[in-house]
Amino acid sequence: MIGLLRGRVLVKQPPSLLLEVNGVGYEVEAPMSTFYDLPEGDQEVVLYTHLMVRDDAHSLFGFIRESDRALFRALLKVNGVGGKMALAILSGMTSDEFALHVQSGDVKALCRLPGVGKKTAERLIIEMRDRLEKVDGAGAAPVLSAGAAAPASADGDAVSALVALGYKAPEATRMVAAVFSPEMDTETVIRLALQGKARG
Repeated sequence: MIGLLRGRVLVKQPPSLLLEVNGVGYEVEAPMSTFYDLPEGDQEVVLYTHLMVRDDAHSLFGFIRESDRALFRALLKVNGVGGKMALAILSGMTSDEFALHVQSGDVKALCRLPGVGKKTAERLIIEMRDRLEKVDGAGAAPVLSAGAAAPASADGDAVSALVALGYKAPEATRMVAAVFSPEMDTETVIRLALQGKARG
């Protein structure tokens, strides 16, 4: 089991990144909360990782904070929640916001996340209430560094990232168009688009 990687981010294409560790490139899927915290420049970063093994693929997920990985793992134990949906949940709201919505039983707020319908939201509330106490309290991972070149098309990359997170292409395009300005980088566009969706 790969539990942690320390290296340089060569490519950022949310929700995926390419991390070079001692000459080996690891393709890692990460929530937007991790992308937001990747520092600029050619530095090292530490990612807490979770390896998911299936018959057709091995997928590696990475997180800046150990608490995010703990929440990701807890979400995977919920019936009907896979890696893609767990990433979308961690991308669409902070761990604290998710905990607040679960504890308050706010089905409507959870339904704003891509791929989360009423039944899934209710299941998340029922199954995650007890688990959140165990997830709580994990410390933040020390960021030693990271970086990657700015994307050629921040709005196009943002739409692609939102589609990869589970939004339909027309909806993702509308979300990005509502917040995009030419000076923005991809992570900023995605963050604002998700915040706009959460408020909608």
